[in-house]
Amino acid sequence: MDSMNHILVIEDDPAVGQSLAEGIGREGYDVHWEATGTGGVAYARDRGPHLIILDVRLPDGSGFDFCKQMRAMGLRQPILLLTVQSDEVDKVLGLEMGADDYLTKPYRLRELIARIRSLLRRAYGEFSSPESDVLYVADLVIDRTRGTVGRDGRPLNLTPIEFRLLVFLAQHPGQVFSRAQIIEQVWGFTAEVYDEKSVNTHIRRLREKVEIDPGDPAIVLTVTGLGYRLAT
Repeated sequence: MDSMNHILVIEDDPAVGQSLAEGIGREGYDVHWEATGTGGVAYARDRGPHLIILDVRLPDGSGFDFCKQMRAMGLRQPILLLTVQSDEVDKVLGLEMGADDYLTKPYRLRELIARIRSLLRRAYGEFSSPESDVLYVADLVIDRTRGTVGRDGRPLNLTPIEFRLLVFLAQHPGQVFSRAQIIEQVWGFTAEVYDEKSVNTHIRRLREKVEIDPGDPAIVLTVTGLGYRLAT
């Protein structure tokens, strides 16, 4: 098992929380369970888990708000939302609050484990090479080894998925990718199991952080009817 195996589960239902902790733990992960959003945020801040599984419905507030709070605190580890809602609006809202992925209840433990492994691999695995690997896009400096993006010496606070998305496009400047291709390369899933519209949300959030004018993007470009490409 990868050393990046510390997982925080924030779930108010004791039966579900215990079941998740046991099921994920059987896969070799070190799992800690918190029953409230407040307790989960405090644990994430103090203990720095490698991945956070966050239920949307919590007794002391919305998981969306707690997700936004953790991102505002500078926590960058992947956040996977669990929701009983299949409504697209809720999924988009979660992504806009800073989540990296979502899973709608009911779900199979096997699918949850697959999402966990993919998120950990994308967030940490590909960027652990000891050799420097720096990409330059316009006035951005992307350091794949350190997992950082900067402009004029100032760091940009990208989530792991946003970082992975930018790196993928930066490795293929000028090449157009469909949403399905981006899902396969960045998330590691096929478009059949992941909503293509979620790509739009992540692109919009990425632009808000890397573009000088997000309303008139000059780096991450839309190719109408086809997908997205990075400006050359």
